[in-house]
Amino acid sequence: MSAVASQELHEEVRRRLAEHDIRYTGGRQAVVRTLQRVEGPQSAADLHKRVRSIPLSSLYRSLMVLADVGILSKHHDSDGLARFELAEWLMGHHHHMVCTSCGRVEDIEPSSDVEAAIRRLIDDLASSVDYQVEDHVLEVSGICPACSK
Repeated sequence: MSAVASQELHEEVRRRLAEHDIRYTGGRQAVVRTLQRVEGPQSAADLHKRVRSIPLSSLYRSLMVLADVGILSKHHDSDGLARFELAEWLMGHHHHMVCTSCGRVEDIEPSSDVEAAIRRLIDDLASSVDYQVEDHVLEVSGICPACSK
């Protein structure tokens, strides 16, 4: 991400927080910067390893605040572990490949044709149970290349 795009992202985050009368503290900025640089959703423990300057309790509070106002998306893996990533309105629509062996999560951005096929499938499934689809996230579980060797 370019420096200009990064600055714009931080301004968008600052604006969203200000709408909720929440400050964009140094700790929250560190969380956003870190999530910009990594691929895939991260657990609090993963983030804490990367951002040692924030006490774990403050990191958890920052994650909850950022998720509550829609800056972060919260996902749960197959073991129920919460993982966080920047929301799609900031980073763009994508899906996840999740390794069931090592827990690695990789972002994937399907072609427009594949995304349209996914959307049709989701709409068909939703209509069979009278749901109105607002959004979707596809997570595919499997074994990553490193673990399959």
